[in-house]
Amino acid sequence: MKLGDRIPKEIFNELKPSKEPDFPYLEDLGSKVNENVQVIAKVTSRKLQEARDQKKFLLMTLSDKTGSIRAIDWYNADENFLKINDGDVVVARGRIVYFEDHIQLNLEKSADSIKNLNDSEYDFRRFLEVTSRDIDKMYEKLIVFVKEISDSDLKKLLEKIFIEDTEFVKLFVQCPAGVSVHHAYIGGLLEHTVDVVSSCKKIWQVYDSMLNKDLLLAGAMIHDIGKVREYRVTQKGFEVTTEGELKGHIVLGVEAIREVAYKIGLTGSKLLHLEHIILSHHGEIEWGSPVVPKTAEAFVIHSLENMDAKLARFRYLQEKGKKNGNEKIWTDYDRHLQRRLWLGGQENED
Repeated sequence: MKLGDRIPKEIFNELKPSKEPDFPYLEDLGSKVNENVQVIAKVTSRKLQEARDQKKFLLMTLSDKTGSIRAIDWYNADENFLKINDGDVVVARGRIVYFEDHIQLNLEKSADSIKNLNDSEYDFRRFLEVTSRDIDKMYEKLIVFVKEISDSDLKKLLEKIFIEDTEFVKLFVQCPAGVSVHHAYIGGLLEHTVDVVSSCKKIWQVYDSMLNKDLLLAGAMIHDIGKVREYRVTQKGFEVTTEGELKGHIVLGVEAIREVAYKIGLTGSKLLHLEHIILSHHGEIEWGSPVVPKTAEAFVIHSLENMDAKLARFRYLQEKGKKNGNEKIWTDYDRHLQRRLWLGGQENED
């Protein structure tokens, strides 16, 4: 079964890619210290503050898909604070400097050193990455997994979600698996889900005597579906919805499964097991799960989805570290993985 031309091309038509001046991405500004630049970025945060001499300044964080930078406006703080809002896409002009071991953009003195842009004035690809894999083929692979389920109740549930609910499918195939840490790109949730199910199939071949294959694969397919309601794809990038902020994807996932299950008459231990898989897939209370995995299937899904998320982070950092012929031996420290990664190079020894 294929998605057809409507998905995901429709996504890009709605987002309206457009031509824009050749402004640098934020990750490239480290090579432009003491240079005047223009950047297109999203205002992640802004604060009006006072220096020790009581002079007001505007402190901002600007971001694009490659990273973020601190920006300071010493000249038009009040005016620009009122002119821009969090979430606005702006073009900002200023000078790149080093401050407190980080690069910083000091805005120019002119009144138009920062200005808002409408959707037609910038390309959404400045803020949105897209999976490098074929979305159509990944979706076909997911449907093959659904067809492999032997349990009629579980198969009916999965067909209702991943085949018959076309609006859900449209959202699912474009949704990221995260907004920053892992699989933070269009198609990221589909990619993450397919890889976790694939890993579960291989693990079942080793532990087939103690794992229920249908529950394992079904749980792997639905463990993150709450993210479809947690995240929203916009021209400005990925955003967390209001119900995503207030409930989180774990609760939203349980709600979604219950809604479909009750429609098809699925109750009892099968539904309870699937709900437990969703509730426990983060693995630990301190990692966001209201309960730890208490079945073999739930434990396997937590372990493999955690591994897939971390390996995706490894891949992102390694690709970033080797970008543009970079000869770095180690990545910078990553707070999510709590380590630096070796890029495979060798230090010169005397």
